[in-house]
Amino acid sequence: MQTVSALPKSIGSSYPKAIQIWLFIGVFMVFMQVVIGGVTRLTGSGLSITKWEIVTGTLPPLNAAQWNEEFDAYKATPQYQKINEGMSMSAFKFIYFWEYFHRLWARSMGFVFLIPFLFFYFKGWIDQPLLRRLGVVVLLAALAASFGWIMVASGLVNRPWVNAYKLTLHLSIALAVYSTLFWTWLTTFAHYPQVIHSPLLKKWALWIAILLAVQIVLGGIMSGMKAGLFYPTWPQLNGEWIPSVVLKGSEWNSLNFIHYDRGPFMAALVQLMHRTLAYVLTIIVLWYFYKGVTSGAKGPFRQALPLLPVMIFIQVLLGVFTLLGSKGTIPVGLGVFHQAGALLLLSIVLYLNYQLLRKPIK
Repeated sequence: MQTVSALPKSIGSSYPKAIQIWLFIGVFMVFMQVVIGGVTRLTGSGLSITKWEIVTGTLPPLNAAQWNEEFDAYKATPQYQKINEGMSMSAFKFIYFWEYFHRLWARSMGFVFLIPFLFFYFKGWIDQPLLRRLGVVVLLAALAASFGWIMVASGLVNRPWVNAYKLTLHLSIALAVYSTLFWTWLTTFAHYPQVIHSPLLKKWALWIAILLAVQIVLGGIMSGMKAGLFYPTWPQLNGEWIPSVVLKGSEWNSLNFIHYDRGPFMAALVQLMHRTLAYVLTIIVLWYFYKGVTSGAKGPFRQALPLLPVMIFIQVLLGVFTLLGSKGTIPVGLGVFHQAGALLLLSIVLYLNYQLLRKPIK
């Protein structure tokens, strides 16, 4: 039987309101950066800018000559030559906008972080624990930016799109940035009105977080491989519960894993894994919700708990509708909402883990 213990109200409230607002803005901006990245990917815009110019790339083309120069550079890429040959200037400006917006938003995050940080630091409002957490966020953000260019570069030579594995690594690092910053934000304001003495709830909250992280990674690989286009049906995969190509031993070779776009094997395998884990996660979440409700826990944990099954149900529906709409092309709106839903679900899971983190008062 679970019990709860009261904690001092002052815990988690020692930081100024300005710090809390600043970090929340950061969380929102990282959230939007991932969403904008999703739009960029689904509209095929990621390869429209062929150079990585941190300073001079801040300004877009400002006249016809500059636009022609950018368009000529894009015409030299495999994506234009193999997929978009004959594209109009207006169509090029559309995909250029999304890649430019994605990069500009990232630059804006740097300013939003740096200027208030310097002010708060010299005011003495940032203590060592917060400084260490922010240091981790900065390192992860720099890593995400670096891998962003590595990802783009993978699609500028020989192949007309970015490598799915590099795209997934870029997405995974971005999610690590979001998770770390979200957790850091929670430490500045979230109170702990009780301690929940339940090893089961704590253990399975962590397992849900781990499984969800794996699921998001699988979703990134699936998106990068455009696996939804191969099996745009549900609940079966083109009439099969397990695609026959996955059951062929000859298909399980390193070349199929490396050159995933040369056949349907990897698309079938990744989509099967993504769907299966979605079902597993849904069952675990429903069971966890029942255990949480009957545990006697109250306060923020109990208040946030219903969000977990609601959000995973929404996320499953978004995934199904995205699949069913992937006839020839992946629907941008549904795909973006599905990715945003994954972030919201991750936020709920992190919040529940945070509320369960406190150790009992001795």
